[in-house]
Amino acid sequence: MESLITAAARALEAGDPLGALNRVALRNDAPSLALRGIAMAQLGDLAKAKTLLRSAARAFGPREAMARARCVVAEAEIALVSRELNWPVKALVDARATLERHGDLANAAHAGHIEARRLLLVGRIDEAERILAGLGAVPLAPASQVVRELVVAGIAIRRLKTKEARAALELAAKAALQAGIPALAAEVDSARLILDTPAARLIARGSEHPLLLGEVERLATSTALVVDTFHHVVRRQGVVASLGTRPVLFALVRLLAQAWPADVSREALIAGAFHARHADESHRARLRVEIGRLRTKLKPLADISATREGFMLSPRKTRDVLVLARPVEEKHAAVLAFLADGEPWSSSALALALGTSARTVQRALDELARSNKVQSFGHGRARRWMTPPVPGFPTGLLLPAPILKI
Repeated sequence: MESLITAAARALEAGDPLGALNRVALRNDAPSLALRGIAMAQLGDLAKAKTLLRSAARAFGPREAMARARCVVAEAEIALVSRELNWPVKALVDARATLERHGDLANAAHAGHIEARRLLLVGRIDEAERILAGLGAVPLAPASQVVRELVVAGIAIRRLKTKEARAALELAAKAALQAGIPALAAEVDSARLILDTPAARLIARGSEHPLLLGEVERLATSTALVVDTFHHVVRRQGVVASLGTRPVLFALVRLLAQAWPADVSREALIAGAFHARHADESHRARLRVEIGRLRTKLKPLADISATREGFMLSPRKTRDVLVLARPVEEKHAAVLAFLADGEPWSSSALALALGTSARTVQRALDELARSNKVQSFGHGRARRWMTPPVPGFPTGLLLPAPILKI
C-alpha cells in the first residue's frame, strides 16, 4: 500500500492530480487524505481540498509533527490562492519552524515563499524581502524554484528593478519547463506579461502616452519635476515632497503640472480640487489658502506664481514637468487593479490589501457591480468577487503600498 502513496505523491509532483486520485481516492488514512487534498487543490476544488487537509492534519499522530506541518503549509497555499489574507499566519510560521527543526528545509523554504507572497499582496515589501533573504540557499525542486523566482520578481517589480525582475522570470520559466507542470508555466507567462504591459501614462505639455515598467524605472532618475499619482508625491531626483495625506494639495499640483507651462484658471482649480460646480468668494478665499500651503510644501522643488487668470507652476532647477498617472483612472481603480489578477477576492481581503475598511471596499464593490464591472458568487463569508482582466490595468504586482503606509 505504501507504494500507492509514493506513486500518488510522484503524480502530484508531476502535475497529474487525476493520476494521484486514482491511487488514493478510496483510502482515508492520513497520508492519503493529505494527497487527496493536494490533488483537489490542483483540480480547483479549494473548499474540498481545505477540508481534506484539515482532516489529514488531525489524523496524523502526535509523533508526526512534520506531516501535520506540511498539511498546514498546503492549507496556507490554498488560502493564498483563495485570497484569504486573514488566514492565521502564525500557524504557517509555526509550521515553518517545525519543518526547519526536523530538517525538511525544502518545505520550510516553500512555507517562507508563501508567507512572502502574502506580504507582497498586502504591500509589506520590506518584510517579504527579509523573509526571502532569511531562507538562504536551499536546494529546491523545480516547482519550488518557480515559486521562489516569482517572489523575487514580485519584489523587483515593486522596487522598479526591471532588469532583476526579467532575470528572475527567466529562471522561473526554465524551472517551470523542468517541472513540466502547465499551471506553473502559465503563471510565469502571466507574470512576464506584466513587464510588457503599459504600467502608467506620462502626461506632459498637454499630451500623454503609455509607459512600460522599464520606462517608469528610468523616469526615477530623470531631472524633470515629476508629479507621481501612484504615491501622491512630487519629486525631482532625490528631493521628494509627500502629499499623501493632503489630497486637495495634490489635486492642485496635478492640475498645475498637467497645464504647464501654461497657467490654470481659478475656476478650473476650484472645480478640480474642491469639486465645486460654481465658484464663489468663499471658494476663492479657500483657494488662496491652499495655494499658500502648497507653496510651502513645494518650496525645494517649485514655486507657484499668480497670473491674471489663475496660477502657474514654476519648477526650480529643471525645464520639464511630468505627470506620472495610472493607465486607466476611475473612482475605484485600485479595487479593479487587484481584481484584474483573475483570482476570487473577498471584500475583507481587498480591505487588508488596500489598507482601508471592509465597509469602504464593500461600497466600492457594490457600485462596480451595478455598472457590471465586477461580479460575485457565494454568500456570506464565502462570497467572492472577480472580474476578467481589464486591458490597461496593472495587476496587484504593480500597485504600491497603501498611501498611508508609504
